[in-house]
Order: sequence, then structure tokens, then C-alpha cells
Amino acid sequence: MSDSNNFFKKFKQMPVDSITKTVIVATTLCFVCSMVVSFAAVNLKSIQEVNKAIDKQKNILQVAGVYYEGIDVQKTFSSFQPAVVDLNTGKFTDKFDPLSFDDKKAAQDPLLSTPLKDDPASIGRRTNFATIYLLKNTDGSLDKVILPIHGYGLWSTLYGFIALEKNCNDIFGLQFYQHAETPGLGAEVDNPKWKAQWNGKKLTNANGDLMIQVAKTKKDENHHIDALAGATLTSNGVDNLVKFWMGETGFKKFLNNLKNGAA
Repeated sequence: MSDSNNFFKKFKQMPVDSITKTVIVATTLCFVCSMVVSFAAVNLKSIQEVNKAIDKQKNILQVAGVYYEGIDVQKTFSSFQPAVVDLNTGKFTDKFDPLSFDDKKAAQDPLLSTPLKDDPASIGRRTNFATIYLLKNTDGSLDKVILPIHGYGLWSTLYGFIALEKNCNDIFGLQFYQHAETPGLGAEVDNPKWKAQWNGKKLTNANGDLMIQVAKTKKDENHHIDALAGATLTSNGVDNLVKFWMGETGFKKFLNNLKNGAA
């Protein structure tokens, strides 16, 4: 009889509540489970990445107002023109492939990002390059520009997009696709009624001063978004991150160039 058969015979003869048998069963179970999890993680990674990309594309379609149930997300998204912008110059760059460039990773790379001293959005570092999306009409003219934005709320960093009309000042919409804010409070940034407030609001006044504001007190109808009830810190976070990305350190230089045909 082989050693393995002897082992299994002795194992079966062990008392059910013996420490040795318990340890062997637990160790074997952990090993098998870890193998299953590892196998699933490796084999499902490509599918997860595809689903993640499609979800991001869906959010871009939604913020641009071209999404509806049953739509072919990937086909519709192909009408958008992605491009990488150098935030320091405010101009397009061909240093990176816009289809594969990862803004989040770039923000953590000392060679591709800048540490922030004045950091109202609480992001630590700002990427020097960002992927934006242009939606054009059939005649090639600009319809909307979609810009990535992110910043810290109460519990998490909120990642989203803001869609601007072709004049680069009128807001069409704002949408977050990732955050961990409090359900029923800060998570109301996902509420369609609150998001609808952004449509038609203006970033700046006639003098070019950045005026958009998320606040409880309304100062100017053209630039005011109501703060979320019971979620002051999340509201402040959204206010700060939008002002940051639409300001001098963010996309303002690019928006001016785009508007003047100099991007």
C-alpha cells in the first residue's frame, strides 16, 4: 500500500474534532479556495477591464446627453474624438495615445504630474496631461467638449465628467461615475434632479471671472447650484473640484485656446 493511501486511511480514522484533522481540512480548503479565486481573477481580468471601459464610455454618453436604454455604447462612443491635452500649455499633444493613456496613473507619476501647494480639490498631485473628449456634428464642427474632473468629498475621491457647449462656457451636464459618499446624503450627487441643475449654467461671467458655485445661498442664477441637503462637506468638495479643474491650474488655458482656435 502506498504512503498516500496510508495517509488517507489514518486521516479517516482520526476523530472528527481532533486538532490535526481540523488543521488539515482548513488548510486544504484555504488552498483550494485560493486557487479558485486566483484562477477567476486571472481569467476574468480582461472581461472586467472591458466592462470598466464600457461603463466609463456610458457615463461620457450620459453627460453629453446622447445615451438611452438599448443603445450600442461602443458604437455610439466611436463618434467622440478622444484627445490628450497638455494642461501646462493648454494645447493638444501627440505624445500619448488617447485610447490607452491613463490619467489616474499619470497623476501618480512624478514625471507626468505636478505636486500641488494650493490644493482645494485635495488631490495631492495634478496630472500634466488629461484625456478629453470632443463630440462633433456631422459637418465636423464642435458640438460639446467633455472634460474629466475629480476631487475629494467627505469620504472619497469623486471621479466624473463635465460637459460644456461649444462656446466652452455653458455647462451641459455634470456626472460622477465613481465615489463612496454617504447614501442618501453625499451620494445625492447621482440624483437626476440635482444633476439637472447644471444644465445651462455658466462657468464664467462676461469678464471671464470663474463664477460657478455650489452653495446654499444663491448669489447669481446663472452660476448657482444648490448645495446638497445634509451633505455640506460633499457639496463643498464638488464646489472645490469644479472650480479647480475649470480654473487656471486645470482646463482654463485649454478652454480659452479651444474657443479661439489655438488648441
